[in-house]
Amino acid sequence: MENLSQSTVFEWLSSESSMPFSAGEQSFSRHVETLFPSGQYRYRILFADSQHLVPVQSYLVSQTRELSLALISRTTGLSCIEVCAIEPLEFDTLTNVPQLEVFEIKADAPVLNQPGLLVMDMDSTAIEIECIDELAEMAGVGAAVAAVTEQAMQGELDFEESLRARVAQLTDADTEIIEQLCAELPLMPGLTDSIKELKQYHWRTVVASGGFTPFVNHLQQLLDLDAAFANELDIADGKLSGTVSGQVVDAQFKADTVVNCSKRWGIEAGQRVAIGDGANDIDMINIADFGIAYHAKPKLAAAADANIGKLNLKVLPYLFQLK
Repeated sequence: MENLSQSTVFEWLSSESSMPFSAGEQSFSRHVETLFPSGQYRYRILFADSQHLVPVQSYLVSQTRELSLALISRTTGLSCIEVCAIEPLEFDTLTNVPQLEVFEIKADAPVLNQPGLLVMDMDSTAIEIECIDELAEMAGVGAAVAAVTEQAMQGELDFEESLRARVAQLTDADTEIIEQLCAELPLMPGLTDSIKELKQYHWRTVVASGGFTPFVNHLQQLLDLDAAFANELDIADGKLSGTVSGQVVDAQFKADTVVNCSKRWGIEAGQRVAIGDGANDIDMINIADFGIAYHAKPKLAAAADANIGKLNLKVLPYLFQLK
C-alpha cells in the first residue's frame, strides 16, 4: 500500500493503480462510478479549482472508517470525488469552504445516460436576472415592482395577483425595452455546458417561467430547448398595455408542465427533474422525481432533493448517475 507521506489521495485516484491506499489507520479502496459499493452511503464532493485539494484531502484523511473513492467526470469541468461509506458521513469541516459543495447521491437518483426531462424556471435560475424587475427599471418604476417581486418569491403573495399588479406598473412602456433586454439576457453560468451534456444523452429540456414569452422564446432559440412556456404580455401600438392574456403560468402550470411533457415524450419514472429558486417553483419541485433548488429561497430549499448554494449550474450533471 502507498502512504500519504509519499503521495496524495488525488495522485492515487488519478493513477491506474488498483492497490488500496492507506494513511495511518485510515484506508481507501477505489471504485468506478458504474460499480459503486452496493448498499453504502454515497456522496459527491464538488469544487471549482485546485485550491480545494488541501481541505478535501484533509477531510478524507481525518475519517476513521474505510472509504471507497472514485473520480467522477463530466464535460462541464468541475472536480468531483465520490465517497462511499458503510455509515453516514458528516461534512461539517467542509461546510464553510467557498466554492465547494457536497451532495448525497441516492440509489434512485436520475440516470444521466438515459433519456430524461429537465424543466427549469427562468428568472434567477436559467438567467441571472428577474426580467420584470429589469423591465421596470428601464420603464422607471423599478422600486415599486421589485418590492412586489420579492414578496411573491418568498411566498407571501398570491402569484397571479402579484403578477398582474407588477405588469400594471408597465402600462404605456415602449416595447423597445423588451427587444433591448432580450439582446442582453445574461445566461446563468454553467447553463449552456449543462444543457449541452444533457442533450448528448437525449434529455428533453424545457423552461417554464412566470415571466414573459419574448424572453423564454429567446432562451429556447439560444439553447435549442424543446419547449418554453411563459406569460403573454399584451401590446398595442408599440406600447405595453399593462396586462397579460391567456393562461397564467403559475405554480400549478409549472407542475403540470412536468407531467405533460413527460407524457408527451415518454419519459420514464425517476427521470423527471425540475430546478428553480422561488416559492412559485415548489409545486413543480414536488411533482418531479428529483427537485433541485438553485441559490434558492428558504421555502423552496426545504422542499428540494438537492440544493446548489455555492457553485453554478455546472453542478447539474454531477447530481445524476451513470449506469
